[in-house]
Amino acid sequence: MKSQDIRSKFLSFFEAKKHTIVPSAPMVLKDDPTLMFVNSGMAPFKEYFLGNGQPKNNRIADTQKCLRVSGKHNDLEEVGYDTYHHTLFEMLGNWSFGDYFKKEAIAWAWELLTEVYGIDKDILYVTVFEGDEEDGIPMDTEAYDIWKQYIAEDRILKGNKKDNFWEMGDQGPCGPCSEIHVDIRSADEKAKISGKDLVNKDHPQVVEIWNLVFMQYNRKANGSLESLPNKHIDTGMGFERLCMVLQGVQSNYDTDVFTPIIREIETITNKDYGKDDKVDVAIRVISDHVRAVAFSIADGQLPSNTGAGYVIRRILRRAIRYSFTFLDQKEPFIYRLVEVLSKKMGTAFPELKSQKQLVENVIKEEEASFLRTLDQGLVLLNRIVEETKNDIVSGEKAFELYDTYGFPIDLTALILSEKGLKLDEKGFNEELQKQKNRSRAASEMSTDDWVVLVDDIEQEFIGYDALEAQVKITRYRKVTSKKDGDMYQLVFNLTPFYPEGGGQVGDKGYLEDVHGDVVYLVDTKKENNVIIHFAKNLPSHLDESFKAVVDAKQRHRTESNHTATHLLHQALREVLGEHVEQKGSAVHSKYLRFDFSHFSKLSVEELRDVENFVNSRIDGKLPLIEKRNIPKEEAIAEGAMSLFGEKYGDTVRSIRFGQSIELCGGTHVKNTADIWHFKIVSEGAVAAGIRRIEAITNDAVKEFYHENNRAFYEMKDLLNNAKEPVKALQNLQEENANLKKQIEQLLKDKAKNLKGELKSELEEINGIQFLAKKIDLDASGIKDVSFDLGSQHDNLFLLFGTENDGKALLSCYISKELVASKGLNAGQIVRDLGKYIQGGGGGQPFFATAGGKNPAGIDEALNKAKDYIS
Repeated sequence: MKSQDIRSKFLSFFEAKKHTIVPSAPMVLKDDPTLMFVNSGMAPFKEYFLGNGQPKNNRIADTQKCLRVSGKHNDLEEVGYDTYHHTLFEMLGNWSFGDYFKKEAIAWAWELLTEVYGIDKDILYVTVFEGDEEDGIPMDTEAYDIWKQYIAEDRILKGNKKDNFWEMGDQGPCGPCSEIHVDIRSADEKAKISGKDLVNKDHPQVVEIWNLVFMQYNRKANGSLESLPNKHIDTGMGFERLCMVLQGVQSNYDTDVFTPIIREIETITNKDYGKDDKVDVAIRVISDHVRAVAFSIADGQLPSNTGAGYVIRRILRRAIRYSFTFLDQKEPFIYRLVEVLSKKMGTAFPELKSQKQLVENVIKEEEASFLRTLDQGLVLLNRIVEETKNDIVSGEKAFELYDTYGFPIDLTALILSEKGLKLDEKGFNEELQKQKNRSRAASEMSTDDWVVLVDDIEQEFIGYDALEAQVKITRYRKVTSKKDGDMYQLVFNLTPFYPEGGGQVGDKGYLEDVHGDVVYLVDTKKENNVIIHFAKNLPSHLDESFKAVVDAKQRHRTESNHTATHLLHQALREVLGEHVEQKGSAVHSKYLRFDFSHFSKLSVEELRDVENFVNSRIDGKLPLIEKRNIPKEEAIAEGAMSLFGEKYGDTVRSIRFGQSIELCGGTHVKNTADIWHFKIVSEGAVAAGIRRIEAITNDAVKEFYHENNRAFYEMKDLLNNAKEPVKALQNLQEENANLKKQIEQLLKDKAKNLKGELKSELEEINGIQFLAKKIDLDASGIKDVSFDLGSQHDNLFLLFGTENDGKALLSCYISKELVASKGLNAGQIVRDLGKYIQGGGGGQPFFATAGGKNPAGIDEALNKAKDYIS
């Protein structure tokens, strides 16, 4: 059975059971601070489990893209070494929100597996929760009794809390679960040991394929459990593992989910899969990782140095590392696999097709960049090897190579072993742990339970129409972190505060009670469909009514920038072409940032045309035409643009200014005239095929022109109020260039004359032409003189010192024959002598320099030079 058919049968089965089939949510999460990525099928539905939203149907089924590479659920290091762990995987799931429970979930799972898919009942095992005395949770006898109707009792296994109690996190909905495992070993292997003894023992052919979670508890901050008012079903079946079972193979990588990618890797690299363990691991790593990276980029997450972007970069670099080390690939090639991936999965996930060119461009650029890093790392590693006095390379130096330059530690260890050296792994791990401890301490946070003041009130957002309102605090909680200290999160019954989202910053403002006491609100965010307001302290009278007031000036500036991003998007498509698509934005009160797909740097003329286009719409005084809660299909039919990577509901809000129409939940000016003016301040590359524009509007533009005007008059004053300041500046530049040429010539003449003097001062010691002297030349002149002398004399040892702007410089030149015959090393020598000038440096064995802040130590350093050859 082909993978497409397996997926289709699952969705059709649950559609017949009155489930609504929903598309996979974007894998990159935008408004859940507890997760970077969707790491399980239930993540997009958290708000329903928490009671903060209502699904359109209490029964839902889907296939969800998931990524597990960080945090509690981290499978990254297993990927490639076994046959069933992945970074990106599909999770087939069916959901019940307060509707059916264990009886139906178990019955339908059994029916689908054994009757629809035809899996032999004799190769299946199930587990149920055995209970936990410490936590006060009884055994799940209800699930046990239901399973007895379908499967022999000796195939129902009792599992511990680790395996059979599912929790969303340290707090929140949770409950016992029942796993279904499959044993696909041969008859001979089964005769030797029973499958029940291998369940949850990480056996590659006895694996879990489906987990049925029975959400019936809520975990509180103090660790205690309370029963949920409504019980839910949350199931997740690993699509790749199911394909392995139904296609009769022993590895996920032998299914048609992966084989087309593996064949393409074989063709490109001229390596055969299945003949060499190291090559096989590398091919599995690459075939898995390209899926994770491609889907992430298609969902709007580019590789970067922070947050979710860092995770994606790390996955891709792991793939590149394996291709470099075990497949001998020194040029980018992983990007070429996107074509195969798009053909294979583009029907189920159309974003792969529509974003294919972008995904290829970004991966190719990342590959090229990291391969350059590996080349640089090899040079640095060779230098470390040269400086190693014994056969052990210090963990501190290896960590610096890893942390500062991104050079993989396993590659360092491999190269060192080939050179007969060892790595101080203990020292490296100690440095790594120090870094982790620093990072963990910086991000450590504790969150108390919500204190509920008013129960069962659905929150209302009124921020599109009002900037202040009378509100009640319905609940609050305390959050403590090293970064922010104590902070309080407040929820109101209604709120005019816009929460951070869609690139727009959250509102700030204040609460005022009837006594005139004020509490400042420093931020607003949305978590699982609830708008949360952040305050440094709690109001004194929590049970009273408050006047909630948004900072109107900041809101207006932010709205000006947000509306400007819509006009900018339209302008770029008009000036550059329809291929331009928004790839990210940040809308603050002081500036806006807009990322978009485009293949080249914008010319001065293009930037001017874009600016003029936006400002013409501002001058046109276009009114805001807003439509709320309209069907998404209707908005799209009217021409509204939707963005890849954004999660839209069945009803949406459309924003129109003239011909610019977009789906958007942010706040906007009532008329484009309110923006006043638009000014681009920078344009540059973010990644291959992605450009970034930063711009300002309104008060920031006024300040920009004010500062430029002030700078202009200051410059004019320096030019003696020249009538044509630009021409006067050009004349100064030409005069300066001519003077520089004259100075360069004078320095060359000075160096030439000095060279003759220095030749006569050379002293022969033990067959070495030696000179240590303080001279009056800059670093470039000293280098030229040293190499000129070196071309005329063999066995030359030079040490020169000079002082410039209160700083000291030592330069050491040693003939290459001396380096080879005497073991002298200029780099090591200047490092040793650098202590006299309170500095340090390095370089090549034949030429090196050291800088320091103590010119008075130059003479002592020169005096010590003779010690190296006498």
